[in-house]
Amino acid sequence: MSDAAFALGAYLDDTGERTDEATAYKADDLTTHGVIVGMTGSGKTGLGVVMMEEALRNNIPTLVIDPKGDMGNLLLTFPNLSADDFAPWVPRETDPAETAETWRSGLEGWGLATEHIAALRDGHRFCVLTPGSTAGMPVNLIGNLAPPDTTDSEAITDEISALVSGILGLVGIDADPLADREHILLANIIAAAWTAGETLDLATLLTRVQDPPMRKLGVIELDQFFPKADRTKLMMKLNGLLASPGFAPWTQGAPLSVESLLWDADGRAACTVLYLAHLSESERQMVVSLVLSKVISWMRGQSGSTDLRALIYMDEVYGYVPPTAEPPSKKPILTLFKQARAFGVGVVLSTQNPVDLDYKAISNAGTWMIGRLQTERDKSRLLDGMSSAAGSVDLSALSETISGLGKRQFLMQRTGGSAPKRFGVRWAMSYLAGPLSKDQVGLLPGQADGAAALAAQSVAASPGATSPAAAPSPSPDELPSPPPEVAAPVAAQPVASAAPTPGTSSLADDETPTMPEVAEGTPVRFLDPAAPWAADIGSTAGGPRLEPAVVARVQLLYDEGDFRSEETYEAVFFPLSTDPAPESARVVDYDDRDLTEVAPAGAAFALPDAKVATKAYFTTLQRALTDHLYRSRSTELFTNPTLKLAARPNETREEFEARAKGVAEADADLEANELRKKLAVKADRIRATMAKDQERLSSAETTASTSKTDELISGAGSVFGALMGGRRSSSSIATAVRSVASKRGRSTKAKEKVEQYAARLEDHQEGLGELEANLADAIVEIDERWAEVATRTEVQQVPLEKNDINVTQLALVWVPTAR
Repeated sequence: MSDAAFALGAYLDDTGERTDEATAYKADDLTTHGVIVGMTGSGKTGLGVVMMEEALRNNIPTLVIDPKGDMGNLLLTFPNLSADDFAPWVPRETDPAETAETWRSGLEGWGLATEHIAALRDGHRFCVLTPGSTAGMPVNLIGNLAPPDTTDSEAITDEISALVSGILGLVGIDADPLADREHILLANIIAAAWTAGETLDLATLLTRVQDPPMRKLGVIELDQFFPKADRTKLMMKLNGLLASPGFAPWTQGAPLSVESLLWDADGRAACTVLYLAHLSESERQMVVSLVLSKVISWMRGQSGSTDLRALIYMDEVYGYVPPTAEPPSKKPILTLFKQARAFGVGVVLSTQNPVDLDYKAISNAGTWMIGRLQTERDKSRLLDGMSSAAGSVDLSALSETISGLGKRQFLMQRTGGSAPKRFGVRWAMSYLAGPLSKDQVGLLPGQADGAAALAAQSVAASPGATSPAAAPSPSPDELPSPPPEVAAPVAAQPVASAAPTPGTSSLADDETPTMPEVAEGTPVRFLDPAAPWAADIGSTAGGPRLEPAVVARVQLLYDEGDFRSEETYEAVFFPLSTDPAPESARVVDYDDRDLTEVAPAGAAFALPDAKVATKAYFTTLQRALTDHLYRSRSTELFTNPTLKLAARPNETREEFEARAKGVAEADADLEANELRKKLAVKADRIRATMAKDQERLSSAETTASTSKTDELISGAGSVFGALMGGRRSSSSIATAVRSVASKRGRSTKAKEKVEQYAARLEDHQEGLGELEANLADAIVEIDERWAEVATRTEVQQVPLEKNDINVTQLALVWVPTAR
């Protein structure tokens, strides 16, 4: 563990006055991360600035994410504390000399002088990045798509996801990485390139959108999953982004190098501010998710450390890690909170309202610095998170302390540490000018020198990067042309002379150097030996003999009532027979890219026995194939008559039964709810009667108690006194005795009523118990009955009808074979 400590200020006494005890916060405690909360005006931005200053003074680099524009104030350090230095940055109605004197006096009160400001300014590189703008230092986030320098597959996947989400977000596509085809396609294209060690640019990415380097995505054919016409629309939309003048700044500047952001070329800690105030919300999300994903990739390539290696600070995190939504920025932030500790990377989040933060982020933080809060709801949310992480915490005491905090006063709570303590924040060496405009960023002292140094260092650290200049957008001529809206029904015939003519002396008797005639209108192709099914039919890569085959693609439609299921049947006929025999066709996973229009060099054509030169041959083959499929093909339709359910198109039995189970459970819930409503009415009546009997019981108990007391008092005094008295008459003695007897009678009756009402309450309670037992038994019966209904799957065979068989392609294919 290092001895680095942050001099954040001084602790306060119970009256809120500053004490002589400095707030020396151990830097390594921030490896468990921190949260700063406080309402507007509480001083949390000042605390964030002071924390960054202290990190740099301890040679700990800082990456500051600045959505509001306040943190650029870190560059407003003036070693001379002169009025001229302050003048451009103070409000017009404010005297710069007075401000300079205020700053000098404030710093002196904390033992800080001009030499401390000079050491901070001269000892570190400061730079403000302005992605999407040249106002500060532009950064090339997406123009150069280089693979990260890590072998961590999870980090690479996360970075690709963030990159693709960012690119699509810039064209207004909010894509789910797990469900939306645009995201899945782009992610697979980039992953394929990075796996091959290839660095992409956006122009290359666009060309691969139309012609991706894969045939399938998952288990589904590419063109079925994402048809080419739709891919072209996506490509044109992305090209519109590239062609837009407003997009140019996104590809200008140096490439993003995390190492260069954190340390200068001499290995000294740097301060890099990521200014986002000029961006839209979607653009901010893109930048934050992409930058933090790159930080995670870099982090996972580092060795473990218990010392604070680097500090990431985000000022005002509202909307970036919310409790319910899942914006792109949320995953990398939570990943850092969970994993960064092991690598010595600390994260501090600042926000006005604790309710803006996901509970996981609050409960995983090791340090809370709490300023004034606006509402009791904010305070309650924060205390819940602190209690979850810190365990035994006196919440009432904390609540009272938070309510009494003043401006620039905070309560510090650390898990596993001492009791919470109040402290006052020291005077910042940086002038706190408030939020900076985009135009002001370029005027910040030291910004130009810092940007130049960072750009040169980033270019040197990035393989293949040569200049921070803008990556040029491709011209329309450089991009693939979109396909026509309707493809030509018949492909052009290859020219016979396309294949070089082999010597006639080397030809067999059944071979010819030129392609035999093929029926007019029949497409002709040549099998690519790399096709997955080429070897299955006996093709030989580089074979000098081309033998004829026919490939067929047929669309099959199974329909029964509302049920519709489509299937694509693909097969190859090889070798060709004089009489078409569909039974011998080999089913293959056929793709148009398995075929080419160019004959292999030096090949000879085998003379076919089948009459491929006549249209009648292909007509007969098509008719025979249709009859064969009509007789032999069917599909299964799953139904549940009780639930009135039928399978959806291409739904498996497992999927259907899972859906039936869900429907049955919903029906069971409806029936159970109706039963609950009926029994609830009975229960309410019993409870109402019980309430009345309870009142009567209470009244009877009171009466019985009073009667008993009267009996004891009157009986003990009156009768004994009368019997033992001297001169009372017999008549008066008898009256007294009768009075006592009457009171005893009333006492007995009151006691009987108490017993009566108590017994009735017990009967009512038993009635409620019976209702509950009946309800429980009924719910179990309902659940079991509907669970059985869900299993009543019936299987029906659905045959084809001839008009539901559509042969969409018959093409002659020349297959390379050995002689």
